[in-house]
Amino acid sequence: MAQKSDFLPTSREEMEALGWDRPDVIIFSGDAYVDHPSFGAVVIGRTLQAAGYKVALVPQPNWRDDLRDFKKLGKPRLFFGVSAGAMDSMVNHYTANRRLRHDDAYTAAGRHGMRPDMPTIVYSKILKELYPDVPVIAGGIEASLRRVAHYDYWEERLRPSILLDAQADMVVYGMGERTMLELTRRLDNGEKIGDINDVLQTAFITDEIPGAEDIVLHSYEECLKNKKLQALNFKHVEEESNKYAGRTIWQKARGKMVKINPMLPPMTTEEVDKAFDLPYTRLPHPRYKGKVIPAYEMIRHSVCMHRGCFGGCAFCTISAHQGKFIASRSKASIVREAKQVTQMQDFKGYISDLGGPSANMYAMGGRNKEICKKCARPSCLHPKPCPNLDNDHSKLLEVYHAVDSLPGVKKSFIGSGVRYDLAMAPTGDAKKDKVNRQYMRELITDHVSGRLKVAPEHTSDQVLQCMRKPSFEQFRQFKRIFDKVNEEAGLRQQLIPYFISSHPACHEEQMAELAAITKKLDFHLEQVQDFTPTPMTVATEIYYSGYHPYTGEKIYTARSEKEKLAQRQFFFWWKPDTRQSIINELRKMHRPDLIQALYGNRSFANKETEPENKNAKRYGKNDKKTDRTIKYKKSSNPKHK
Repeated sequence: MAQKSDFLPTSREEMEALGWDRPDVIIFSGDAYVDHPSFGAVVIGRTLQAAGYKVALVPQPNWRDDLRDFKKLGKPRLFFGVSAGAMDSMVNHYTANRRLRHDDAYTAAGRHGMRPDMPTIVYSKILKELYPDVPVIAGGIEASLRRVAHYDYWEERLRPSILLDAQADMVVYGMGERTMLELTRRLDNGEKIGDINDVLQTAFITDEIPGAEDIVLHSYEECLKNKKLQALNFKHVEEESNKYAGRTIWQKARGKMVKINPMLPPMTTEEVDKAFDLPYTRLPHPRYKGKVIPAYEMIRHSVCMHRGCFGGCAFCTISAHQGKFIASRSKASIVREAKQVTQMQDFKGYISDLGGPSANMYAMGGRNKEICKKCARPSCLHPKPCPNLDNDHSKLLEVYHAVDSLPGVKKSFIGSGVRYDLAMAPTGDAKKDKVNRQYMRELITDHVSGRLKVAPEHTSDQVLQCMRKPSFEQFRQFKRIFDKVNEEAGLRQQLIPYFISSHPACHEEQMAELAAITKKLDFHLEQVQDFTPTPMTVATEIYYSGYHPYTGEKIYTARSEKEKLAQRQFFFWWKPDTRQSIINELRKMHRPDLIQALYGNRSFANKETEPENKNAKRYGKNDKKTDRTIKYKKSSNPKHK
């Protein structure tokens, strides 16, 4: 059982027990303190601790009282760190309909209201008012994705770089271990935060003048007057974020100049291993007295194998934060963490996820690295897989086999999203194609917990093109493989597809077609959502500006609640209370074929009974028999034994 001394100190008493007078660094986080590598503020704290610095962590400080949480540890020797948490606070707080959520997965007992909107701004302002002479460095996904002017969906306005509101001296964006370590050492050596202007992956306000090779974006004020300029800005930001060695970006706002230094090259395997091999307890801090932290419950028995994603989906922020180049751990490091999981008191033999941002991109990249270093393409998979991409899944299979062979491991699941198009893409090498087919088979037979979640996102090629996703035909092909493997292995497992409504380029008629297509495929949709614009995605820039950043083309997007609900209802065509509304809409579209496809003849459509859906009947959410009838079979591969 872990003791308080095994964690970063969170109180004066815990500091004194360690013999500290004061810490070198104090980090304020919007999340509860879970000592696990999935929580960024903790990773930074442990990284600095490993370098010899005294680091304290204040989780979810109370910003509404006399501010005692901000005062209790006093002034750090070097700086304050601020992170809103593992999620953007506005995504954490509000639904796609801008309604307040009733819980917070990153808080003990799921309690809502333990962090403010925009903690980066609120915490930084408080710290600067209390300790004006102490540097404040902001990091985490909220600050990272708001480093330039960005559209805020919840406030329905364009905001400048978060530096204009946060009162932080600097923002560290992306995965911050290397940057934070360099900054800490330089501050420790006596440099002033205002004099440090050359550290990669930092953004700050400056009086410097842009260089000849730098990119100067249209100013915040210009973008307020002309939304198309905001879209053009984004193209530069995304391209530079996805380069191996990008250029410095500048943007003027409110009479001040923000400088954004380029991203670092991807981490080496040794560097990623070092970040994951730190002495995490993998447990919530004892201060929570056993209260459940929902986000922790999801990842407590999981292992992340890599960082980065080269999918480049239009609605996703991963590459803007982690980069598109994959930084993978060694097999030895992954196995070490898996062993740790098996030694946890509540471990029952099942690793919930061997994954990453995209589960099957482990150890992948370009065959010719020099080509990658010159590439500005945001996706290695869209509009078609890059010919330089090596999608060999053999190293991934080796990791699966090594983890599955550990004593105590009954089964390892893949809970992260799988890019089936990546596994199915021809390599031009018969041996590698065979390995990739084997990967798909082993994934289905050995690593599915009864339900495999994948994300086709839509059925319309026009919408999928805007999403930077493959044609729905590839999903059909994968479903055929999935069904065939299940039949051959004697399994009854479900394929659970994710879909998005109201995405840019999606019209109501395309949602109606989605309903008919998925019904024909026997899907009773569960994993669905309205598109939610989040900072620094192509789709968000289209939603805000009305233009595609790369083509300048005008793109339709459902914006009003009425338009969104009209699209969303087609997910639930089978509900009696949506039937008449859907029929009325299909009549307006002059699509009797879709009425027939969804409801049969008119007399059937007017019945009050719910139309039969075979998939829903066999695999209903509440069908307890389903779980009992799923068979788990060990692979015949000798490496699994």
